[in-house]
Amino acid sequence: MKLRTFLAFFRQLKGKKPVDIDAIQSMGLLAVKLGQIFALRPDLIEPERCIELQQLYSRAATIPEENSQQLLDKFAPDGFMEHFQSLDMKPFAAASIGQIHRGVLNDGTNVVVKIIKSDFEAAFKRDVQRMKRWIRMGLFFRPKLRKVGNPIGLLAHIEDYTLRELNLLNEIDGRKQLMENAVSIEEHFDMPKLKFPKMWENISNQRVLVMEEITYPTLEKHLEAGTLTWPDMLELFRIHGAFMFGLGTFHGDLHPGNAMMDDQGNFYFIDTGAICNAPEHVRNALFGFFYFLAKGELQHAFDAMLTMAAVRPTGKTLRTYYDSMNELYDGFVGTSVSEVSLTEQMMKTVKAAVLAGCAFGEEAFPIIRSLMYMDGMVLKGHPHVDLISSMGPYLDEFSVLIDPETILANAR
Repeated sequence: MKLRTFLAFFRQLKGKKPVDIDAIQSMGLLAVKLGQIFALRPDLIEPERCIELQQLYSRAATIPEENSQQLLDKFAPDGFMEHFQSLDMKPFAAASIGQIHRGVLNDGTNVVVKIIKSDFEAAFKRDVQRMKRWIRMGLFFRPKLRKVGNPIGLLAHIEDYTLRELNLLNEIDGRKQLMENAVSIEEHFDMPKLKFPKMWENISNQRVLVMEEITYPTLEKHLEAGTLTWPDMLELFRIHGAFMFGLGTFHGDLHPGNAMMDDQGNFYFIDTGAICNAPEHVRNALFGFFYFLAKGELQHAFDAMLTMAAVRPTGKTLRTYYDSMNELYDGFVGTSVSEVSLTEQMMKTVKAAVLAGCAFGEEAFPIIRSLMYMDGMVLKGHPHVDLISSMGPYLDEFSVLIDPETILANAR
């Protein structure tokens, strides 16, 4: 991303005119990924602009298609077309890195074929390196941002999961990991509403993926239509939360365009190429924080967060931390997301915790980012609900996977 493009991108975020989604898409893959992140940051930009930016999650984004036959001739496995009765060469959707076609296998199964388009990797890496240089220059003049905002860590995370998405074999492997992990805990924590599309590994590779066609609306479509109910959203949190907090291996890019929901409330996770892993101490600290917060036990919540500190603070530093957190969370439980955004609250919490010695490195961001996704969906679909209190029963259920008392013991 050149400096001129960088400035044009931030004008889209802070300008007075409505966000021009086509303009952001024309700026390249990094601009799209950054736009998706800012779509969940009402603490940084106006909430209305966040909602506008959420169009970047759409699977029907207006990105130019490329010649399908040439792509298949170049990248598909040998004998690929022999497996199909038909394959529509006109894509029905074009995303930031690929385009998607409908087809019918010889046995009559309806499938979709995802094809990675141009060689994005070199251009994307170059854009990331340029932005890292600019960020390092900014950090030189404002070093406190390194601890509180961790922009280099954020950019590294975007780079990592995007490069994994460019290899479609990671999508097959990610689906397999999530399915196996769900089975490993089903005796204590069953997830019957979680589904995955079938994939055909034998005719897929790094650039071409064949998978079952799922025609149900994405969560983004449900949000637009008002058909994603509050119980549905809580069930999604239950499922995704089990992976984040209990297992530590989870879908790293579960935005509203990467899950579908059928008429029975079953969720289909798609685009599973970016699987994230959170260290035990990170997920325990964040789980303990929300577990006790939902119960109104603020002191225990603040103590749980301190388990992320390399050395527990004492004296004036500890008093300052408690004072800051008590002020921040005075009256928070019971408020709706339209009154106080969870994302905005988490950013302030991170700042207070960092000043007390907690470290929020790259390994913490995937969970925080997932919570941002949840907050963004709530803000769009159910802005008047109290998210924290509603999560309480589900956090109780997670205690089968994580013992909150053990977290408190580690905090002492």
